[in-house]
Amino acid sequence: MTSEKRTIVDVFEHSAKTYADHTFLMEKVGKEWTHTTYREVKDMVYRLGAGFRQLGVTKGDNMALLSEGRNLWIMSELAMFYAGAVNVPLSIKLEENSDLLFRMQHGDVRFIVVSGSQLRKVRAIRAELPMVKHVIVLDKQQELQPGEIGIDQVMAMGEAYLKAHTMEEFLNVGQSLRGDDLATITYTSGTTADPKGVCLTHRNYTANVEQCLSRVPIDHTWRTLIILPLDHCFAHVVGFYVMMMQGASVATVQNGRSSMETLKNIPLNIREVRPHFILSVPALAKSFKKNIEQSIRKQGKGVQRLFDLATGIRRLYYGESLLDGKGLRMVLKPLVALMDKLLLSKVRESFGGELRFFIGGGALLDKDLQRFYIGIGLPMYQGYGLSEATPVISTNTPEFYRLGSSGKLVEPIELRICDADGQPLPTGQQGEIVVKGENVMAGYWKNPDATASTVRDGWLYTGDLGYMSSEGLLYVMGRFKSLLIGSDGEKYSPEGIEEALVETCDTIDQVMLYNNQSPYTTALIVPNREALKRRGCQLSTLEGRQKALREIQADIQRFRKGGDQQGLFPERWLPATFAVLKEPFTEQNQMINSTMKMVRGKIEKAYAERLEFIYTSQGKAIENAQNLEALCPA
Repeated sequence: MTSEKRTIVDVFEHSAKTYADHTFLMEKVGKEWTHTTYREVKDMVYRLGAGFRQLGVTKGDNMALLSEGRNLWIMSELAMFYAGAVNVPLSIKLEENSDLLFRMQHGDVRFIVVSGSQLRKVRAIRAELPMVKHVIVLDKQQELQPGEIGIDQVMAMGEAYLKAHTMEEFLNVGQSLRGDDLATITYTSGTTADPKGVCLTHRNYTANVEQCLSRVPIDHTWRTLIILPLDHCFAHVVGFYVMMMQGASVATVQNGRSSMETLKNIPLNIREVRPHFILSVPALAKSFKKNIEQSIRKQGKGVQRLFDLATGIRRLYYGESLLDGKGLRMVLKPLVALMDKLLLSKVRESFGGELRFFIGGGALLDKDLQRFYIGIGLPMYQGYGLSEATPVISTNTPEFYRLGSSGKLVEPIELRICDADGQPLPTGQQGEIVVKGENVMAGYWKNPDATASTVRDGWLYTGDLGYMSSEGLLYVMGRFKSLLIGSDGEKYSPEGIEEALVETCDTIDQVMLYNNQSPYTTALIVPNREALKRRGCQLSTLEGRQKALREIQADIQRFRKGGDQQGLFPERWLPATFAVLKEPFTEQNQMINSTMKMVRGKIEKAYAERLEFIYTSQGKAIENAQNLEALCPA
């Protein structure tokens, strides 16, 4: 099979034949897990794909998929491909009044597949979607509205179609797909203003799966539990397409009656599924760590001391990288085994007992967080990618890692580090990360200008700042396009400083640094009001609010000369002053995207007047009227 013809349909057909009786999908409804084999999934996908055809889906139609992670999410997408359709996967976090409506209208959606819990959102905007022919509902409803149809009825229509037509007639559409045919339009909120539809082809997906497998040796015996939303490109590729190509097993988290209940199901589901690896993001990693530490503390000081000793020995033995060699640390090997037997193997049982590692995507993982997981024997490896690259570009692995890096490039892929003029830079110098490979997107949906500026001569300009080390490891430093730019033209990435301020300063909940060719750097700060109250700041009084501003300033001063955090960052990039904000950055106000990154363009636009004010002599004084007013209790 040539790579040009290797579509997702081709991969699924091969796996369904090769691993017919092996479990593909696992799902928990009620108290029992169901195991569905590759053969059984194929039968259901055929029925659903044929049902889509009967419903009027034709090759090239765009279909939206709005649902929590579940078997039917995966089956629906595969069925779309057999009908020749393109999936527009949508996040369940989207609100109907703006984001959801925009994506469905802009994405030229003709059919919507939706879960019962998300149906209300579709109904709220149905009148504004005249191009939508049918809404296919995945869960039984007491009553369906005009234009809605239940999944069972679609399946029955598909069964009738398959009886009336030859298998060859059914398969001809899916098998007519080529590598450059679109598979999905994945909307990314990115860190700039408007969401863009990333057009990913069948070959983008199958190429990136092959690239991932060049780094992580997964086979048909592996299991994973997908924690991330399935519309997330990382979960899409590594969560189930990598597994599908290898004949491995995929479980999804049991859906609760609320998002909080679903979150609570994660630890339980991990113990039940006993996955070999899990895809994670920093927020989940921190939550797992907190739960482990609380559990250890409850067992008393003796267990706490043993835990600290055991994790310390393991961290010392494994070090920052396998590249360094162990040398004299080899003498610790018997102690590592002893501590595993005494305690750490029991800690790992809470993750099912067979977990080998986590892979982290999205925001950069804190090195201390990575050290914690190495300490308990469940390493968390940093990877790097973005939706426009389908998404994986590089990753650390059990065989090859260095903390702080984003690992080795997947193969085959080309990478350059370029300056602002697009000229390649030598090893070790920071610049924009630019990549080329079969995983690079086809472009942005109905946005030729954005496509032309992002993909040039086959090279994807990621907008991320980084460098390649002499060891062949990629280091990602932040956003290339969100650089702080001093009045002398010098540039600096703000992400590291922002993360350190939030991690270290309990008075600061969120912060965005700003400097656009100005004499000094400023900050927009969302304060932690509870922490300020604990420090004795009565925000209902003028004196209390003044004290609060001084406390925030004192926290920032810790990073300057004489402070306990001095020397971490060049002082010129630390905020000389700041504006305190009344409201946090949230997904609801669109100042944080679905991967929890700040949407800088929107924040700058929303607070343009405040940013202008703090560059005046009056605004530079922290106890100005606007800051005092922002701290007033609601």
